[in-house]
Amino acid sequence: MSGLIPTVCGMYCDECDHYEQDCQGCDESEGTIFWNEYVDIECCPVYDCCVNKKHLVHCGQCDEMPCERYFRFRDPGVTEEEAKQVLEKQKACLARRVQEEKKL
Repeated sequence: MSGLIPTVCGMYCDECDHYEQDCQGCDESEGTIFWNEYVDIECCPVYDCCVNKKHLVHCGQCDEMPCERYFRFRDPGVTEEEAKQVLEKQKACLARRVQEEKKL
């Protein structure tokens, strides 16, 4: 398990090659992450929806998870199978967070 708190979408910043080099993470940068410039957007759409519009802590708290944003905004350099694996990892991470919150 990663040492950092997972992002709103269920990823772990410290598992990303860009973390601390090109990107400080979505929470730290409020959704303005390294890949935004490549798709000409100001804020990650998943972060924007979750935090700015729905005022949630993470996507695991959303009834629509996984929504179309998870499929539309993904790394184009990965295969469909790799994308499915990443999504399953994100869903598991978010489910753990929800379970941990229920214990509090």
